[in-house]
Amino acid sequence: MADNSKIMAFIATCEDQAKLKQLVKNAKAKSDKEVEQAAFKRLISIAPGEKPGTLEHDLWRTIHAFEHVLSEEKGKTVRLSRTRQKLDRVGVAATLEDWALGKPTDGFNMLMDRGLPELTGEAIVLRHSGRFSPDTVVAARKRLVEIGVDPDSVSSL
Repeated sequence: MADNSKIMAFIATCEDQAKLKQLVKNAKAKSDKEVEQAAFKRLISIAPGEKPGTLEHDLWRTIHAFEHVLSEEKGKTVRLSRTRQKLDRVGVAATLEDWALGKPTDGFNMLMDRGLPELTGEAIVLRHSGRFSPDTVVAARKRLVEIGVDPDSVSSL
């Protein structure tokens, strides 16, 4: 296994989205999962303009991650237009509440298929449980359990 310590140190402090996107692409081509995942996680952590640790930051991190994954898969830029419109209409908390209380969204299923349960709206609800009704938190936890995800494993990032 290659010594990735220098590149990992660079990734940890990199603030340039273009460089991180290129690192993800290069690592994927080399089948270097460690570098690919580190660059991807760093990319989605710096993409949102909101304050890290906030509900808004968590949701926008998910949106940016999902758009990045879909864009790579489709070979063209993909934007979650309907999600962005809903956010403009009802806000972050109401959008997440609707996702947790409604039937599983296509986005939920697609994130689960890609092994990214920590990016689901349900995981965000659990990380910010104080901002939601007990019914919403219970529904989010239940949905993750039903699909085989330990809610505690996604409740912190």
